Amino acid sequence: MARAIWSGTISFGLLNVPIKLYSAVARRGISLREIRESDGARIKHRRVAEGTDEEVPYGEIVKAFEITPDQYVPLSKDEMAAFAPEKTRAIEVQDFVDLDQIDPIYFDSPYYLAPAEGAEKAYSLLAKAMQESGKVAIARFVFRNKEHLAALRASDGVLTLTTMRFADEVVPPSDLEDVLPEGKAKVAAREVEMAEQLIDSLTTEFDPGAYRDEYREQLLALIERKAEGKDVLTAPETEEPQPTKAPDLMAALEESIAAVKGGDKGKAKAKKAKAKAKPAAKPTAKKKRKAAAKKSSGSRAKAKASK
Repeated sequence: MARAIWSGTISFGLLNVPIKLYSAVARRGISLREIRESDGARIKHRRVAEGTDEEVPYGEIVKAFEITPDQYVPLSKDEMAAFAPEKTRAIEVQDFVDLDQIDPIYFDSPYYLAPAEGAEKAYSLLAKAMQESGKVAIARFVFRNKEHLAALRASDGVLTLTTMRFADEVVPPSDLEDVLPEGKAKVAAREVEMAEQLIDSLTTEFDPGAYRDEYREQLLALIERKAEGKDVLTAPETEEPQPTKAPDLMAALEESIAAVKGGDKGKAKAKKAKAKAKPAAKPTAKKKRKAAAKKSSGSRAKAKASK
């Protein structure tokens, strides 16, 4: 059963809706421990003073801001507490905006909001009004000793809250003007048309269930095989994909579109054309050893035959 991790009130105008906050995601990462390889002993991390082996009690540790290497401005616990955001239980709605006005780069962590006992009608009213208006509420609230900006949305009668990054936390593209391609490369209209055609041919309805964490699945399978005492399979060597050179862009686009339209046959044709277009892959160390052994064996056989 889901457990509420925070409770408070959505507040805007004179309307207050008591709610409970629930995480909207279940982290599926694999938790791995650190052990010594020789005997499996657990590794523990200690807080020690730099340059010594002296362990420092947690109560003696304070925060500090590094102004230059090895120069710090210490901040006492009382000073930190004085500037901590005021602990309130209110999600203060400040504005309503259209969802398409918010760049997804600002979104952070999602949560569900459920009504507190006795607040079901007010909750349903707010959810229905927001859903029919198509608006998103921008709000502020204090969660885990930190002030957050958040977006409240309604879908299927359920309110969701997504914490957001503040504007100064997002790196503007202008800071990357030295590395972005704007104005450095000319693109032909025909190339744009072909790229758009490829995008159209690959466009479909979004199905989140169609995408899996393949790395996690493979790691779990490896752990299960090792736990059962089975042999561990070595991953096959793979070649790094080669960047498509500018003169080959049109050919790559045409072959990609043909692959999508032609199904398996088209994919095979595109793969063959791609192999012809890209430069020969550098031989791996394993291939080099095989070639050297083959050459040496051939030389010995030739010498033996000449005798």
